[in-house]
Amino acid sequence: MYPVREVPQIREVRRCEGSEYRERYMSSIGLRSIIAAAFVAVFVCGSSQVALGQGQRPRVVTIVPRTIHPGDVVRIGVSGRAEDRIDATVFGQALSFTFDESRRVWTALAGVDLEVKPGAYRLLVQRNGAAARTQTIQVVRKRFAVRRLRVSGSFVEPPAEALAQILLDGKILAEVYARVTPQQWTGAFTQPVDGPATSNFGTRSYYNGSLRSPHAGVDFVGKTGTPIRAANHGSVALASSLYFTGNTVIVDHGARLFSVFAHLSEMHVKEGDIVSPETIVGLVGATGRVTGPHLHWSVRLNGARVDPMSLIAATK
Repeated sequence: MYPVREVPQIREVRRCEGSEYRERYMSSIGLRSIIAAAFVAVFVCGSSQVALGQGQRPRVVTIVPRTIHPGDVVRIGVSGRAEDRIDATVFGQALSFTFDESRRVWTALAGVDLEVKPGAYRLLVQRNGAAARTQTIQVVRKRFAVRRLRVSGSFVEPPAEALAQILLDGKILAEVYARVTPQQWTGAFTQPVDGPATSNFGTRSYYNGSLRSPHAGVDFVGKTGTPIRAANHGSVALASSLYFTGNTVIVDHGARLFSVFAHLSEMHVKEGDIVSPETIVGLVGATGRVTGPHLHWSVRLNGARVDPMSLIAATK
């Protein structure tokens, strides 16, 4: 007699509103097989996926959001065990995974840079250094708004005496963003100030009629002196005055994720300080290249310039 084994359960996962999921299980009733191992197809977010495991529970890969644009933060989940080692690469980034014991899922964040071209990109996932699987992530074109601002001419065509500081600022920022530290952030990110954003991420900016780099953050107009919160756990990687962004605080949340708070009137932290979501890092101001008092909040993830509001959505 051949040994009798049940056909492995097929699991279908589909994305619904926000980051919620609806799961439907289709079990076989009375169906038997003499096959020792089964190939299990798993459908994730409308795309076919190949399970990363055989015989036991299938390894399911989930990708959120369903429609991905330049500037988005993408949450990637891989079901598995705490003893697994999950590695993945996409957009030229090596992703850092953490394990959620309650859901039995390894999770990582990937950043789609503001100027990534629309098209298909390959996500490569490995479990325990083997069994590589690939999935295509489609980045969809997004139309960004245009804004025209009037600022001091020295911030459009900087004088010769400012060039040394601008070059030094760029070197300092590159060193900060190159830091690799263990993940400190937990749970969802929150807005550093209350109220809606008044300038959208990705806006194409003209200063005094000249096109400059796209707006790589979101702005919150507020009164000078309004407290600014840290948005999540981390350590202060920079607290200094920079030419374009004025008084600037950068929080290193770990795993190559950074928050930048710019144009502050006062900085209330120093480099090396440990912060939590309730920590006041500084006050809203109008230092640097501005048209009035506001907070500029930007985020770097694995070197990619991403929308802070997308980070909030991806970590809920």
